[in-house]
Amino acid sequence: MAQTSKLEKSVQVALENFMGLSNEEIFLVLTDEYLSDIGRVFFEVGKKITNEALYVEMKAREINGQEPPEQIADLMKNVDVVVCPTYRSLTHTDARREASSRGVRIGTMPGITLETIERCFGANPDKIVELTDMVYERMKRVSYVRVTTKAGTDFIMNIKGRRIIPSTGVLRKIGESGNLPSGEVYTAPWEKKSNGIIVFDGSFAGIGLLKTPIKVEVKNGYIHKIEGGKEASQLEEILNKAGKDANAVAEFGIGTNYKAKLCGQILEDEKVLGTIHIAFGNNVSMGGKINVKSHLDGLVKKPTVYFDDVIVMKDGKFTKEMEV
Repeated sequence: MAQTSKLEKSVQVALENFMGLSNEEIFLVLTDEYLSDIGRVFFEVGKKITNEALYVEMKAREINGQEPPEQIADLMKNVDVVVCPTYRSLTHTDARREASSRGVRIGTMPGITLETIERCFGANPDKIVELTDMVYERMKRVSYVRVTTKAGTDFIMNIKGRRIIPSTGVLRKIGESGNLPSGEVYTAPWEKKSNGIIVFDGSFAGIGLLKTPIKVEVKNGYIHKIEGGKEASQLEEILNKAGKDANAVAEFGIGTNYKAKLCGQILEDEKVLGTIHIAFGNNVSMGGKINVKSHLDGLVKKPTVYFDDVIVMKDGKFTKEMEV
């Protein structure tokens, strides 16, 4: 019972402090068979906060970015607040985008665990906002990003003029959406202009924690070669199912959540302070042009990050230049 009470308290913090749920709003919990236990907790807690709460359980999607049923997409557009504890991510879907355009606030929680809920909603929202704003203010003036690591990463992306998105997980305004919890700053690099080697050594969406690094060679914005062990083969198999554009560089992001820990769930992993992530596939939601039904993030540990020619992170630690 004590554990349940702690979980319920964390969910209440998520709904009230991060989502800003009020008693006049219509609240929807959208979940699936894999995360229904967590979905029901959000529903039960939400019922105590607001006058009208709905619970919908659908069949789990096969890949991140796959659309929910049309009936559910319509429902999402006709409520005030939606949370989505689901097995696969609904962030990069037309259903989410269309609901957001109608003013609905949406928190997506792909693969969320009880541990992530209790750990990350114990964070101070103001501190996450402060770290995120610092990175955002510095990053929005940048033309090129280069990432290197001792593990072999050496990768460069053109982001000049692209929208820079601060994601704090604090979603209290009309039409705001993002991961819940969150803590990252991300952007869509220009299509066909990213080149180099990325050695993913943290985790990868759809795979989990990496026992063996995955080495990815990118030429002109598309994956050219994938090398590694069993997990590299898994990645190739997943990408092949979604088509050519699933291999396109979609996103570059920097984690800013000081409570997040590397756990194998990309929802939390990509928020870990001192890491960066690079995704392949759909980036329409962040201002890109790649519209494919797949979005897969990979995590790089202890990166050195250059904004143009200035080092703003050295081996996973922010430098003083990030604060300029």
